[in-house]
Amino acid sequence: MNKINEYLNLLPLWQKHNLELFRAAVHEVVPGVVEDWKWNVPVFMVNGKMYFAMSAFKAHTKYDFMHNASQLADPDHLFNNGLDAKVTRGIDLREGETIDVAKLKQLIAAAIKID
Repeated sequence: MNKINEYLNLLPLWQKHNLELFRAAVHEVVPGVVEDWKWNVPVFMVNGKMYFAMSAFKAHTKYDFMHNASQLADPDHLFNNGLDAKVTRGIDLREGETIDVAKLKQLIAAAIKID
C-alpha cells in the first residue's frame, strides 16, 4: 500500500471521501498525472511541476491548486481559501459540505492549461 492510501485510510470517512473525490477527479482530467508526497501530504505533479495537493485538517479538507492558480478564472466561485495568496488557491470543505464535481473538473482542466 502506498503512502497516500495509508494517509487516506487513517482519516474519518467524510474526510477520506472528500480527498478520494479530488484524487479521482485529478486522475480523470489529467491522464498520466504523477502522485507524490511532499510536506506530509499527497501532491499531484504534471511534467515535473506540482499542480495540486490535498490534505485533511481537524475541521475541514483542502484541495490546493498550486501552479499559477492565482491566474485561474473561477466563475463558479469554488475557491474559498487563499484568495489573497500570490500563486496558490484553495477549496476547503467542512463535514457535510459538498462540491459540484463537474465544476471541480473544469477548474482542474483549466489549471493544467495555464503554464
